[in-house]
Amino acid sequence: MKIYYDGDANIEIIQGLNVTIVGYGSQGHAHANNLKDSGVNVTVALREDSLSWDKAKEAGLKVSNVSDSVQDADLVMILAPDEFQKGVFEKHIQPNLKDDAILAFAHGFNIHFQKIIPGDGHSVIMIAPKGPGHTVRSTYIKGGGVPSLIAIYNDNIENNEYTAKDVALSYAKANGGTRAGVLETTFKEETETDLFGEQAVLCGGVTALIKAGYETLVEAGYSPEMAYFECLHETKLITDLIQEGGIANMHYSISNTAEYGDYKSGPKIITEDTKSAMKEILSDIQSGKFADDFLDDCRQSNDGSGGPVMKSNRKMTENHPIEKVGKELRSKMKFLNSEKLVDKQKN
Repeated sequence: MKIYYDGDANIEIIQGLNVTIVGYGSQGHAHANNLKDSGVNVTVALREDSLSWDKAKEAGLKVSNVSDSVQDADLVMILAPDEFQKGVFEKHIQPNLKDDAILAFAHGFNIHFQKIIPGDGHSVIMIAPKGPGHTVRSTYIKGGGVPSLIAIYNDNIENNEYTAKDVALSYAKANGGTRAGVLETTFKEETETDLFGEQAVLCGGVTALIKAGYETLVEAGYSPEMAYFECLHETKLITDLIQEGGIANMHYSISNTAEYGDYKSGPKIITEDTKSAMKEILSDIQSGKFADDFLDDCRQSNDGSGGPVMKSNRKMTENHPIEKVGKELRSKMKFLNSEKLVDKQKN
């Protein structure tokens, strides 16, 4: 698979377009400021009552309501939360979009599952940094970038100067992505692998494993503090080693005792039954069942904070003993990174 770097992208393409960024949450904040600093004409599109309006203004960005901001836009990057994109698109974007405007996304959810149906004349592309927004921004400021994906759903650009892929690469360069490397994929592949990775491994799998390990130690009579350190705090140390050099590198870096325990006990935790459950998760994602379940839950929320399934599980997580002991321990860890967590902003 070819990896694209700075030399493969022409930043002048995106610099010649009027770009509207819909949303100013984690990713919206990063994209808008990175593109502005790269010499791109950027407008941030928000609700007029959005708490982010003043934040974007203070950052030196042009801000307008969604309907007005897309009227002159050559490219509209939709970075509102997945569950809001369809409503924002149908009410504010689609009626005001220029016939030849390019629609862009950082995740294929709404296009792949056909929650948003773009007009036949519009090019549809994806530029997806593989990292949270605050990392996309902080890495850019330091002169680096976050590896990114691009995908082309429709290429209806009629001029002979550039293609939709050229636009995607140009955008990725302005956002810092080509500094680290950009891979080309499809909307289907990005969406389904991203959802699977989040659910089965990175979020759902990891957090379930951490809580089960913590509970096992505490129920066996060990102190909550020791269980917290062994099952939660040290996960970053291991994942950093894996990210830097792969699983074999992690095995090389840890003790022989830990490595032997990995080989001996790992297969007892992650069994063929686990893989069967993963296949079921993947099947629900591929069929669209997960997307429908998620959006159905969101529709039962009046304030955009998640439906009953989301709220009940948030409450259970907040009340789990590992959260209580962890909060107390972290308050005493002066060596921890002082960077504040980025709030989820509903724009």
